Amino acid sequence: MKILVTGAAGFIGAKLMLMLAQKGNIVIGIDNINDYYDVRLKYSRLKSYGITPINSNFKLGEKVQSTIYPNCYFIFASIDDLKTINQIFTEEKFDKVVNLAAQAGVRYSISNPFAYLQSNLVGFLNILECCRNHNTKHLVFASSSSVYGMNNKVPYNENENVDTPVSLYAASKKSNELMAHSYSKLYGIATTGLRYFTVYGPWGRPDMAPMLFAKAISEDIPIKIFNNGDMIRDFTYIDDIVEGTIQVLEHTPIASECANGVPYQIYNIGCSNPVKLMDFINEIEHTIGKKAQKIYLPMQPGDVYQTYADTTKLEQEIKYKPKVNLHEGIRNFINWYKSDSNPLK
Repeated sequence: MKILVTGAAGFIGAKLMLMLAQKGNIVIGIDNINDYYDVRLKYSRLKSYGITPINSNFKLGEKVQSTIYPNCYFIFASIDDLKTINQIFTEEKFDKVVNLAAQAGVRYSISNPFAYLQSNLVGFLNILECCRNHNTKHLVFASSSSVYGMNNKVPYNENENVDTPVSLYAASKKSNELMAHSYSKLYGIATTGLRYFTVYGPWGRPDMAPMLFAKAISEDIPIKIFNNGDMIRDFTYIDDIVEGTIQVLEHTPIASECANGVPYQIYNIGCSNPVKLMDFINEIEHTIGKKAQKIYLPMQPGDVYQTYADTTKLEQEIKYKPKVNLHEGIRNFINWYKSDSNPLK
């Protein structure tokens, strides 16, 4: 099977590339390696599955083969560049696509709104159009738990209303779900959206809490704790997220089995075992062996008090079940953080 993964230098995308390649698929990743955060981490993720530039730098549209997995390739490209993306689809003829490329970050969307429209809406439309025109069998795309917004009923269920986003990032992800549904209805494209809950683990983003906390505690820098620490998150380990994504990719929606005869599905994918933020910090402190200096602050604009995934639908239909508990996950993360594999150490 030939699979395209967009966002292949990202946190989830890089791990997905690795696991798909290990399973024997022909997998091609694309990424524009933007500088939203330190690109050293992105290049190191690519290197982890054997992708390095041929002549110091990647060239637009150039196909690079992994030095570790001969069935794995990388192409430097941006999903908002329709000409290049369409050319890649034309040449490669993908069976399935996983779209993880997006402008990430809730807080960043407050100060940089236009970045989200270009990548998360224009870019996603380009992917939809290419899937339509090149007969892609199944498109899996990243949504987010942030679509639940001001919904206070927990655990979050896929059938709950998601019309009250509290950030532009969340609104863009809700828009992706609506766009995908319309293409499934109009053109019969099988699409599945995954509402990812808080993902953590080795190679995680430096702007997210685990990396921020680990760095600050290690360097005796005070950590910022929002809403005075009264927050709850459904932390989910990266391997569980990626394994669940692969299971969903292999489970193509069938129109006759979906609501209104549209081959479209939405799933929550999380741990379904939410943790208090202070307990999460305590686990990091214990593993590092050092107490954090704490600065307590009010809730940030765009943030929500809690996330809690109801994963019943995913468990029943896909047989998904997370395996890594918080203690093991934090231990793995801190071991990586302290290792030479971490380019930001």
